[in-house]
Amino acid sequence: PEAIALITDFVVEGARDGRQVAELMEAGAHVVTRAQVMEGIAEMIHDVQVEATFPDGTKLVTVHEPIR
Repeated sequence: PEAIALITDFVVEGARDGRQVAELMEAGAHVVTRAQVMEGIAEMIHDVQVEATFPDGTKLVTVHEPIR
């Protein structure tokens, strides 16, 4: 779904801006709300994992329960 693309973009851009992994994990869960997605989508997506390039290398960022 498009919700995953929006969250992924947020994480990748945040990594490029130098934000921390933990910060992106928390903030990524507030990019898209239940009200913005079709019924049932929030229940389908439990985790979003993004491999992003940070100033100090590539890291895996996992956003748990990304649509709240």
